Amino acid sequence: MIKEIRAKVLLSRVKQPDPWFGLSYSMNLYRGCQHQCIYCDSRSQCYQIEDFRDVLVKANAIELLRRELARKRKRGTIGTGSMHDPYMPLEEELGLTRGALEVIARYRFPVHVTTKSDLVLRDLHTLIRISDVYAAVSFTVTTADDGLGRKLEPGAPPVSARFDAMKVLAAHGVLTGVTMMPILPFIEDSEENVTAIVTQAHESGAAYIVPSFGMTLRDRQRRYYYERLDRLFPGLREKYERRFGEQYHCVANNAEKLSATFADLCDQFGIATRIPVYCPESATQLSFL
Repeated sequence: MIKEIRAKVLLSRVKQPDPWFGLSYSMNLYRGCQHQCIYCDSRSQCYQIEDFRDVLVKANAIELLRRELARKRKRGTIGTGSMHDPYMPLEEELGLTRGALEVIARYRFPVHVTTKSDLVLRDLHTLIRISDVYAAVSFTVTTADDGLGRKLEPGAPPVSARFDAMKVLAAHGVLTGVTMMPILPFIEDSEENVTAIVTQAHESGAAYIVPSFGMTLRDRQRRYYYERLDRLFPGLREKYERRFGEQYHCVANNAEKLSATFADLCDQFGIATRIPVYCPESATQLSFL
């Protein structure tokens, strides 16, 4: 179900300092997501989305964004939604992300886009404009295999399409890289998978890769994930239950070894393992968290 709602506030302050992406504000144009990744943490009860298959559209988002940015005296990086992918299929029709980026470009705010979709290329020229201040596009990649990706992220474009989009962004001078998270225990936590992701990211012009070797599991998210494991990987649920019980943080197998392999490859390819972030002192200066 797709339903329009009217929001009271669009931008939320991010607790400082943000250790991952250097964000000052979080912007959710939608709630719920059509990509339906089986591991998505946003299914958890704390986010108060009853059915994550439903997408709530903030119909007044662009109006709110104009009003809020006009009042901001200090620029800070705006991160796209934690409750959705800003380039899910619905965005092609509604264009909320496109409209928001145009407003951000007008008010000269920095932005960080996280997505699993090559639809981001539709807004390439707006992102190039924002790059005069700061723009980063991070593609979430948890597996280098399109076939496995279709199982884990059934509504998202294939991984190969994300790498192709990354090449285009990099060729046009837009800062781009990979959020390599989560790495699912017993499914994606192999040296072969990590090596393939880093290698393909390098070949696609990635400036950085931000990793997390494991995943989170809690309440409704755990139940949904286990239901999908039963369908897609029979017998795997029992391994999770024995290994993790009710733990929230579920660390990948051989996490230390995977981390070392990852670090060696990034060093070899000259890829940063933290994202270069916006420095308010200079519109052209970047720093590493």
